[in-house]
Parts: sequence; structure tokens; C-alpha cells
Amino acid sequence: MNKHTAKVGWLLASPYLIYSAIFFLIPLFWALYLAFTNWNLISPEYETVGVQNFIDALFSPSVRAAFWVTYKFMLMFVPIVIAGSLILALIIHHLPRWKGLFAVGYFLPYLASGVASAIVVKGVISYNSPFNQFLRDVFGLDIDWLGSPTLAALVIVLMMAWKFVGYYALLFLSGLESIPKEVYEAAEIDGAVGWKRVWHVTIPMLYPSFYTVTILAVGLMFGIFTEPYVLTGGGPEYATHTWQLEIYNQAFEKLNAGYGTAVAIINSIVTFASIFIFRKLLEKWGGRHGWE
Repeated sequence: MNKHTAKVGWLLASPYLIYSAIFFLIPLFWALYLAFTNWNLISPEYETVGVQNFIDALFSPSVRAAFWVTYKFMLMFVPIVIAGSLILALIIHHLPRWKGLFAVGYFLPYLASGVASAIVVKGVISYNSPFNQFLRDVFGLDIDWLGSPTLAALVIVLMMAWKFVGYYALLFLSGLESIPKEVYEAAEIDGAVGWKRVWHVTIPMLYPSFYTVTILAVGLMFGIFTEPYVLTGGGPEYATHTWQLEIYNQAFEKLNAGYGTAVAIINSIVTFASIFIFRKLLEKWGGRHGWE
């Protein structure tokens, strides 16, 4: 590569590089610096406090709650959304016609505003809603959906599953469409039909889709904010208190920007570590089925 070609390459890449520097690198280094200060987001004066913010965060009950709540959400959300999206993809895949129409229809919830969806859900399950009135009149059930730690978490998980099932189903659907028919024909000759074909042929062949959907779903759990913020505010009893809620409360409600930044950095480390572990587990599973 000559110097002229190199200059042209740098020139063409410069808009993206400038964008990354302004909106990613500079904020990243600024955040790393703020994490070691006691800045309150307003005052121009602040002091360096060393690693005290990180120590306080590690021993904070609300941070520990955010840590465990994230994995609680993950244990519920990931199996539900993977099973739901896979079943939906299989149904759409075997439709005789209008596959695209149904795929787009189930994808639409993903495009819906999280705030709007959460407000609708909150209205549907509110105490005086027609739905709860029906449960009380017909079945004698008086359920406080958002007042119970278990039910509040379940409501948020199911709402997010509804929102993302259609999106992840498209990923599984693309994987199903890419499986050669010859593979199924060979499996049928070997006696793999019905459920055996799904378990021993379809699912292993969908490894790339499983890999992508699982990593996306796991990463999503560390960025939950809108749904618990609108529905529960993190309650009851920290049952739906997420990392993003903790960061928001500390940085913008309590004006502890330095401490909030330290929590955000810890969140990033936990996120990357969790995704790395899931990647290794998925790669090990894929390796047993010939995916290297």
C-alpha cells in the first residue's frame, strides 16, 4: 500500500474516527477520571477521592441488589425469550404462505416505545383496571401485581419477552431458512423424524442463531432501565432494582456523579465478564456439534 492510498483510506475513515473520539473515547476517559472524584454534577469544584467510590459501591446494599436482580431477571428472561422466539420461528417457518407478513407482525412490538408499553401494562394491571376487576369478580383473586417482589419481577420479564420475542424469532427464522434440505433428507433416512429431527438436527444446526440470541439477551439484562423505572421504580424492596436504575439514582437524583460513574464502571466489568462466560459455554456446546 503506497502513501497516497493510505491517506485516502484515513480520509474516508476520518468521519467515523472523529465520531468515535467525540462520542466514545472522550466520554470514556472522562468517566474513568470522574469515578475517582466526588463531583456532584453541578459544582465546578470537586476533589479526588481515590478508590473510595468503588469501595462504597462494593459494600452498598443497593448495588448488591442490582447485581442479584440482574441475574434473577436473566434466569427468567433468557429461557423464556429463547423458547418463545424459537417456537415462533418454527411456526412461521412452516407456514405455507405469508411468512414475511407474520414475521413483520411479530416484530412490531420491538419497535414500540418502552415508555408507552410500560404505561399501558401499568394501566392494565392497576388495581381498578377491568382486568383486575374481572379477576376479583369471577375468580375471587385480589392480586397486587407490582406490590409483590416476585410478581413485579415476573411482570417486567414477561413484558420484555413480549417485546423481544419477535425480534429474536427473526434471527432463528434466518437460521432455519439456511439449513439445507439435504440435511433433513439424510436425517430422515437415518430414522430422525418428528421431535428427534428437531432435537438432533434442527437445534444443533441453529447454533449460530442460539449463540447470537443468547449473547444479546444476556447483554440486554444489564441495560434494563425503562420498564422498572416506569412500573416499579426499582421496588418493592429492591426486587426490580437494576444497574441502570442505581446509576440514574446516584448520578441524577442524588447528584453523586462520581459515585454513579464508579457504579457504571463496575456494571461494565460485570457485563463483559458475564458475556465472556456465556460465550465460552456456548462455544463449548457448539464445539460438540462440529461448530468451531
